[in-house]
Amino acid sequence: GKHWTVNEVRALIRIWSDKNIQQQLEGTVRNKRIFEQVAARLQKFGIDRDWKQCRTKYKNLKHEYKSVKSAQDSGSTSKTMKFFNELDAILGHCTMEQASKSDN
Repeated sequence: GKHWTVNEVRALIRIWSDKNIQQQLEGTVRNKRIFEQVAARLQKFGIDRDWKQCRTKYKNLKHEYKSVKSAQDSGSTSKTMKFFNELDAILGHCTMEQASKSDN
């Protein structure tokens, strides 16, 4: 698919930071319906992405965030990413215990 622009990622993160969306995402693995909502909201910003693209981007961002976070936790400051602070505001409150609970 076409590359996500900074604005598109910002918009995705803005929607993702919605408490309602977060709660839905934390509570489920089968999340196609949630990402359909996310895609619909992106459309309102004039961003044309389907739910699969949104989910993939979400997963990639989350994965990247986690690897940067764990690098930092182990004392490495060399690893960084563009939207770390924004994602930390969303994901930082999730303890690992919470994260593993939502994996089952």
